[in-house]
Amino acid sequence: MKREIYDEDHEAFRASVKQFLDREVAPHLESYADGHGLDRDFWLAAGKQGFLALEIPDAFGGSEAGDYRFNAVLTEELAKVNMTLPSCVGIHADITVPYLVHLTNDEQKARWLPGCATGEIVTAIGMTEPGGGSDLANLRTTAVRDGDDWILNGSKTFITNGGSADLVLVAARTSPEKKAKGISLFAVDTTLDGFSVGRVLDKVGQDESDTAELAFDNVRVSNDDLVGPLDTGFISMMQFLPQERLGSAITNLAHAKQILEETVQYAKDRQAFGQPIGSFQNTQFLLADLVTRVDVTQAFVDQCVVAHTKQDLTPVDAAKAKWWTSQVQNDVLDHCVQVHGGYGYMNEYRVARAWRDARVTKIWAGSNEIMKMLIGRDLGL
Repeated sequence: MKREIYDEDHEAFRASVKQFLDREVAPHLESYADGHGLDRDFWLAAGKQGFLALEIPDAFGGSEAGDYRFNAVLTEELAKVNMTLPSCVGIHADITVPYLVHLTNDEQKARWLPGCATGEIVTAIGMTEPGGGSDLANLRTTAVRDGDDWILNGSKTFITNGGSADLVLVAARTSPEKKAKGISLFAVDTTLDGFSVGRVLDKVGQDESDTAELAFDNVRVSNDDLVGPLDTGFISMMQFLPQERLGSAITNLAHAKQILEETVQYAKDRQAFGQPIGSFQNTQFLLADLVTRVDVTQAFVDQCVVAHTKQDLTPVDAAKAKWWTSQVQNDVLDHCVQVHGGYGYMNEYRVARAWRDARVTKIWAGSNEIMKMLIGRDLGL
């Protein structure tokens, strides 16, 4: 089915993204995986093309696209290459930067945003804590006032870009007696004394990402590093989570769709018992089922993109998109591995890497179980 949400400008932008990925990224994927992270050359090249600046105002070095569909196009093209690229770029450009755009004053914007646009400042967001998971309201990292400064203590885990970030947006408890209403956000320069990167985590998939543990041991930050009003961090996180979850949904579906297209071609080319395996009824029925599921899901995700472009996307619809696409993605890729047979279990085949890269999507950005709870509560249950 023809998609109707993009116009000529979006498709021209898509072509430029694809050209960039083919020329400057695809040849280096193995080195990214071996190094467990995207190198600085990647970020600077992406910044030079303007791909990190879609959310950033023109006055601070950005393109200020003002149309989330450009973000969606970028995410789709990154996901077609692999799952890690939209994860790392998304954390920086689509998740962390919007906090800095919408919650900071002009001095803070001038200090951080130009570097975020060029790739000279790579960002991460420090929400998840050991033992905390999706329960953001009960985080334990603290920020205690000391004159005009704050002293941060605590730890974060599963932080995408954690090993390479220059600036981490950290959620910390500033008024413990207020519980969820006593959380604030701080932009922490990773060169500060007391900040350290722990392990770059050994994950099942997404080898190209430097997912890490972070520690804060009496890290002194200025009141000028406070992002947004004091004690409003939890509210801000809830406001920005729908975009994060929509970005995850776009990634999940584009990733699955690309591998499914490659699997259909494999079924046409692979011979067994003297004929293409795609000619067997079981394979035909399976692929027909998978293509239909992807197309139907695409229609819902596209409507979510349109709604978000109009600033009408609800947290519940974002939750639906996130959990459903991750389930569809994992189901589709599991079947794609099966169609490939023994080759599907070999790391040299894209389908194998895609399968293991995708498993985390049912966990991050709020586990699917949490998404279903949000939907259930909206039903009044």
